[in-house]
Parts: sequence; structure tokens; C-alpha cells
Amino acid sequence: MAVYQIVEIGADVLREKAKEVKEVNSSILKLLDNMTDTMRSAEGVGLAAPQIGVSKRVIVVEVDDELVELINPVIMEREGANTAEEGCLSIPNITGDVVRAAKIRVEGLNRHGEKLDIRADRLLARALQHEIDHLEGVLFVDVAKKTYRS
Repeated sequence: MAVYQIVEIGADVLREKAKEVKEVNSSILKLLDNMTDTMRSAEGVGLAAPQIGVSKRVIVVEVDDELVELINPVIMEREGANTAEEGCLSIPNITGDVVRAAKIRVEGLNRHGEKLDIRADRLLARALQHEIDHLEGVLFVDVAKKTYRS
């Protein structure tokens, strides 16, 4: 597959609401594969399509060697809250303290166009929320209580 250049803060695509995927087809499957390769190459936990310059509602997240691919993800439920330090492949050398829901339920489609219903907590919940924010044009620095430059 291919490894794409990751778009960095300042690029317009990171501030736009990503477009809904109307059909899961071969180009979406290729996008998922290439996003996974790009995320792994950059040693990230997650990646949203806008981060490679593609305005589509597609994310990939990998926690504990479990890959989650979601098309048109929507957070259906949020529970509790916790604060943790986050970083982002699109915002190099900056981290920040971000409050996120402790537990979430997300619905979306998998690569076969089948509906998924995922319940997540800990790092998976945080990563899913972070990547879904990207689809809305929201970056972690927008919601961080405090940021740090490394």
C-alpha cells in the first residue's frame, strides 16, 4: 500500500467538516488500507482522512494491536470524564491536557458496509473521540485545557 504525507495544522482541510461517505467501494477500501499504513509508519494511534488531505468521514485507530476502521462514525453515548495528555500527528511537537468522555458508544460502518456498534473506554475511547473530532474540523488544541511544546 501507500504511505501519505500527513497534513499539518494550518491546512484548510483540517478545519472543514469532512464529507459523508455515500458508498463503501474500492476507493474507500484503498483509503482505509493507505490510512492504516500511514498511521503505522508515523507510529500513531489513530488517523482521520482529513489528516492526509481527504475530506471524507473515515478514521482508523489501533490500540493494543486491535485495528478499528470506521466509516461515517458517530458518537451515540458518552459517560463520565477523564483528563489525559494528547498529541496529534498533524500538530508536531505539541501536546495538551484534554478532557474526554471516559466511556463512549460509537456507531459507524466497517469496510464491508456493515453497521458496527462499538463500546470503548480508556485509550480506545480517547483515540476514537480525537479522530472523530478531526471529522468535524476540531483539533485537540482547540479543546485542551493546557498545551505544552516539546
